[in-house]
Amino acid sequence: MPAMSVAEIEQFLARVFPQALGHGFVIERVDERGSTLVMTTDERHLRPGGTVQGPILMSLADTGAYLAILGHLGPLALAVTSSLEMHFLRKAESGTLVAQTRLVKVGQRLVVAQVDLSRRGEDEPVAISTVTYTLPSRGGA
Repeated sequence: MPAMSVAEIEQFLARVFPQALGHGFVIERVDERGSTLVMTTDERHLRPGGTVQGPILMSLADTGAYLAILGHLGPLALAVTSSLEMHFLRKAESGTLVAQTRLVKVGQRLVVAQVDLSRRGEDEPVAISTVTYTLPSRGGA
């Protein structure tokens, strides 16, 4: 059972971090193991050559990891990204991008997540990311 539902996460973000979902992201799934985040891209998100910009993919990965943490641990406004490694595997064309996040390790101070980014309906990822978050102190834990 997730610590927070999609609706609870959306309400939490609207209150403490409204810009987190301001890029047009839609939360499809959050549970105790991970999250699914989608974004429909268009010409505003493209670099020359028709490729979705790297910062868009990085933002999807980072936000997906944060949502997975909220789903696993509950409302942690001060959890922050400490590392984000991105591997661009092939051209990310415009359309609906899906960020599938899986929590790899949840410790007392760090959380490591793996994010696979692909176009909706395609199995092969366009990018993969490993994201590490530092957690705030949780009352003596």
